[in-house]
Amino acid sequence: MFQVRIHGRGGQGVVSAAEMLSIAAFLDGEWAQAFPSFGSERTGAPVVAFCRIAQKEIRSREPVMKPDAVIVQDPTLLHQVDLFAGLSDNGYILINSSKGFDALGLGTLASRFPAAHLCCLPATEIAMRHVGRAVPNVPLLAGFAAITGLVRLESIHAAINEKFKGRTAETNIAAATDAYATARQLKTLPAAAI
Repeated sequence: MFQVRIHGRGGQGVVSAAEMLSIAAFLDGEWAQAFPSFGSERTGAPVVAFCRIAQKEIRSREPVMKPDAVIVQDPTLLHQVDLFAGLSDNGYILINSSKGFDALGLGTLASRFPAAHLCCLPATEIAMRHVGRAVPNVPLLAGFAAITGLVRLESIHAAINEKFKGRTAETNIAAATDAYATARQLKTLPAAAI
């Protein structure tokens, strides 16, 4: 089973991201589940959502304490809480930022993981360019697909089409396509540049 924990703030589409990731995994023939965990439901409050992906039925319903991947939608959370608690030594880290791990004060943390499992993706910038709103969830899902290979970009597109309609779906698919290409390019850079 592959477990994902997504951290962000209310209004950034954290819960929707987990839902779309589970839909994409399901469309790829996997079992999947997604669910949120939040205390205050107001915009800007910290929110955590979880997604599990497996090749057989998933019976576990508790929060993900030992994730295989952590997605950080809001980098202002980085030094407020231990976002990476329980992350496996071979885990993936995807952060919404145009800065690298060293610039974010995470150089020591990053050194513990395979370089190909680390990505700082300017997801908010990509969302603004295509969607016109600072909602980084869809670009980060595409970035997740690019660095892990766990779900296909086409399945992310299909999940977007299930969640959104019309122009909103079109602009989010454009953002996902851009983010996927950007993450693939970042994945090929030397570790020092990430």
